[in-house]
Amino acid sequence: MFRKLFISHPQSVNESYLEHMGMASSFGWAMLKASCACFVHAIVPGLCERTGSTIIRDLHGRMVTNRVVKAPCEAGTDEAMLWLAANI
Repeated sequence: MFRKLFISHPQSVNESYLEHMGMASSFGWAMLKASCACFVHAIVPGLCERTGSTIIRDLHGRMVTNRVVKAPCEAGTDEAMLWLAANI
């Protein structure tokens, strides 16, 4: 259960637990900022007209479009070979 909750997913994206925590936290803070901007815009339509959509575009770029796939650290393992096969 510990492995499933804390290790498996970060490994699946080739990050350590701390690297994954940092990335996920940065996405969360950006989404919180976008959310606040959208609520401000809902109340005063002349404010934050593009803030939410700009943040969403930036997040999409970081998460999907410009994502850098990192090779697994343990060269020679089965995971490293699978990564090589998928990324060459």
